[in-house]
Amino acid sequence: MRNAYLYSALLLLGITANTQAKIDLVTLPQRDRVQLTIYNGTDLTFVREQRTLTLKAGINRLEFGWADTLIDPTSVQLTAPQHAEQVQLREVSYPPNINGSAVWTIDSKIAGAVPVEITFFTSGISWRSFYTGTLSADEQSLRLQNYVRIDNHSGEDYAEAQTRVVVGKISLLDQIAELAKRSPPYGSPVKDMHILGMLEDVAAPASMDERSTAKKARRENYAAAAPMMKAAAPKQIVKEGLSEYFLYSIEGTESIPNGWGKRLLSLEIADIPVKALYRHDLNRYGHDMPHRLLSFKNDKAHHLGDTPLPDGQVMIYRQLSPQQNLSYVGSMYNKYIPIEQEVELDFGTTVDVKIEPVLLEYKTNNFVFDRRGNIAGFDKLETWQLKIENSRDIPVDVEIVRHFQGGYWSLQTAPEFKGTYEKVDIDTVKYRVTVAAQSQSTLGYTLTLYQGERQQRH
Repeated sequence: MRNAYLYSALLLLGITANTQAKIDLVTLPQRDRVQLTIYNGTDLTFVREQRTLTLKAGINRLEFGWADTLIDPTSVQLTAPQHAEQVQLREVSYPPNINGSAVWTIDSKIAGAVPVEITFFTSGISWRSFYTGTLSADEQSLRLQNYVRIDNHSGEDYAEAQTRVVVGKISLLDQIAELAKRSPPYGSPVKDMHILGMLEDVAAPASMDERSTAKKARRENYAAAAPMMKAAAPKQIVKEGLSEYFLYSIEGTESIPNGWGKRLLSLEIADIPVKALYRHDLNRYGHDMPHRLLSFKNDKAHHLGDTPLPDGQVMIYRQLSPQQNLSYVGSMYNKYIPIEQEVELDFGTTVDVKIEPVLLEYKTNNFVFDRRGNIAGFDKLETWQLKIENSRDIPVDVEIVRHFQGGYWSLQTAPEFKGTYEKVDIDTVKYRVTVAAQSQSTLGYTLTLYQGERQQRH
């Protein structure tokens, strides 16, 4: 650690506060490992680091400093997972003549090198996700890359850190950055230590044995610290539910100095089958211009489906030639995509495909009269023609959605139409057609709307 430093000192029992400042402090070795678990939606990062301490049998004291960082000192914990029965943290004190530091009293039943785990929360580290996709020339497949950008403004350097990001939302009654600036004495990190345990479980070790050992050590550590916690003015961290979280681990390790941002590759999949589509839907879009869409599913059939995909900005390009020339397709922000869910990227209106609906004829017939001679029912007939023009150099699939009012209707499509027809619901139909490159196609139909008593006959 650059600013959040650790020192080791051997003290005799009965030492006083005046002599404590004269101790010959020894700098500890560098971290063996460090792991960052960065939460999305709030300024919170859980740091887990491993160091090897040289302890003597009996009482040992370590000084932990956090000056000029955004570390929450009330959240700092120390355990020795491999020697949980022999090494325990007994108390934490805050010397009056040392700012931004605390002294830990550790009771060790063994002497020598002891691997320990130090955990704490910090503020000032954030992440965001974004995607780059490259379509094949025929727009039938997609090469997708997902990047995670980490920005570190915590006041602390993190060298060779394993980075993990969490999608989900937690609520903090206190902000970590504010807690880091408080003066001692400090209270407990949280009112309910069980809640903190649940939050730490999200960033727990991978194996069941490691997880079990860590939990056992944490329980013993909490029990040992209980007398100090009772009089605390607590800070509470509330998690909305483990089931609402998903953990993304970035492969390998990265050094992220304070003040730096770093882009990390999280996902790269080639040849994802995709469907390119142009949709015309007046009710949905509020205009007659078609929208350009691209869709695929987060599942095994599409070479995905191992994890949900985090939300982020998506930029799509198209490969024009084997020489890797690219053209820009569009950009949009896409929401979180669970496993097995289909995603539809909407790049907005386009001029490459035009659809022009024209009402060719409108008339009424088949009138029904009541006993008094008044009109009791009739049919409305609308004859439409939609001209579809594709100016692109490849064939395109076009979807035309039409909405009818009333619920009582019949439809007759012109025989020259080469596409498909589907009744979606009581007042919606969907046409699909493939239009060749640099060509036109026509959709014609006659709609009959039944009014009054004519509805009862259909």
